[in-house]
Amino acid sequence: MEYEVVMGLEVHVELSTESKLFCGCPARFGAGPNENVCPACAGMPGMPAVTNRRAVELGIAAGLLTGSEITRVISFDKKSYFYPDLPCAYQITQYFAPVCTNGRVEIETSRGKRRITLKQIHIEEDAGKLVHDARAGAALIDFNRTSVPLIEIVSNPDFRSAEEVVAYLEKLRSLLSFAGVSDCRMQEGSMRCDVNLSVRPVGSETLGTRTEMKNMNSLKAIAAAIAYESERHIRALQTGSETLVQETRRWDDARGESFSMRGKEDATDYRYFPNPELAPIVIDDEWIARVRETLPETAEAKYTRLTERLGLAEHDAAQITQSRNLSRIFDGTTRIFDKPRDAAGWILVDLLGAVRGDGKTDDDIEIDCEKFAALMRLVDEKIISRAIGKKLLIKVLEEDIDPAAYAEEHGLGLVTDTGAIGDAVREVLAAHEKSVLEYKDGNEKVMGFLMGQIMRRLKGQADPEAVRAALTAALS
Repeated sequence: MEYEVVMGLEVHVELSTESKLFCGCPARFGAGPNENVCPACAGMPGMPAVTNRRAVELGIAAGLLTGSEITRVISFDKKSYFYPDLPCAYQITQYFAPVCTNGRVEIETSRGKRRITLKQIHIEEDAGKLVHDARAGAALIDFNRTSVPLIEIVSNPDFRSAEEVVAYLEKLRSLLSFAGVSDCRMQEGSMRCDVNLSVRPVGSETLGTRTEMKNMNSLKAIAAAIAYESERHIRALQTGSETLVQETRRWDDARGESFSMRGKEDATDYRYFPNPELAPIVIDDEWIARVRETLPETAEAKYTRLTERLGLAEHDAAQITQSRNLSRIFDGTTRIFDKPRDAAGWILVDLLGAVRGDGKTDDDIEIDCEKFAALMRLVDEKIISRAIGKKLLIKVLEEDIDPAAYAEEHGLGLVTDTGAIGDAVREVLAAHEKSVLEYKDGNEKVMGFLMGQIMRRLKGQADPEAVRAALTAALS
């Protein structure tokens, strides 16, 4: 019998707000344990919650980006369950009137384009974080993340492969990060995914027993978990080796296996009821229009502009539009240095090469676009060499120097003196007679070696074209 995998996703995305959802504590990542906590988000009795308006606006933005219907009167509810990092023993979420419903996300895979439909997007507060200390034999609780605002994007069971899941998550990350809804840094937990998976015979309309894999924040791990869990379900159905039950499972990436955590709850188990402490919020046409006006160019629109209007190679445009920060740097530099293809080369080769050795991601790069553009112009106008430009780029990144002033102060201008270049050529040829003979015997690769020696002798400050012309003339 042939089986098909059916999946639905619940994607949790932390919103880019300065403060938490229902109090004024900072929502930033990276603070010390329990540094960003107050009586309200620690669940102390008698502390009233006040809704963060910016979080609601970002929820509306997510709805507009996914073609969702915006609910005109939203409310918040209490979802009751006990877990050590949930101090109130309930979570404030949206159940009866979520901010968005009936959205869609277009994806493209090796099998073509597909539309993934969304059941809803709702706003809720995050829980804290358990830190398991093996040495102490205890679990420590960090409440910094408690009440950080989230949206949960709930899809319908439209997925049939891991490839579709990965394409969907990448598309969501692109949409939301470009619009500033979230930084979507999966490695920091600001975008996490629950995969609900079942298996059924091909042609059947009845869903199989569903299992959920919680809080996954790596595309590679998600694909591996889907493959493992799919095989486990199919093997159980074919051989009866185990009885499938509705449950929540944990993925162990090191072992490449999933493990049961607890029975999977249904909605009735959470005892949802309206939160009487929070008034409903009216979302009118004017508010939606104001949010719509703030939405920037999408990654797809930018890709089209870069390739069709600015003439970038598709590969370069794809790399730039994968990162909101790289796109910002590209736009910032090309406003001053109007040579898009040259700017793309500097960003994708030189800038990324300079920072990735430090373990930074594209989103971690911080550079003054005006100084970066000025550096590109110095090289383009042959005031300094490309080799010197690369060295000055490091200085701009690390010391925020003014590249023009630094080059002038340290005498780094391009050597154009034909006499100095000729002297360097003669000295190098005299020192490498064997290489000269190899060149004359037809080994043209030696030219690159000799060029490198001459450029080194001139401290990288000579015009490569002038050096090549002088070397060619000397060898002929």
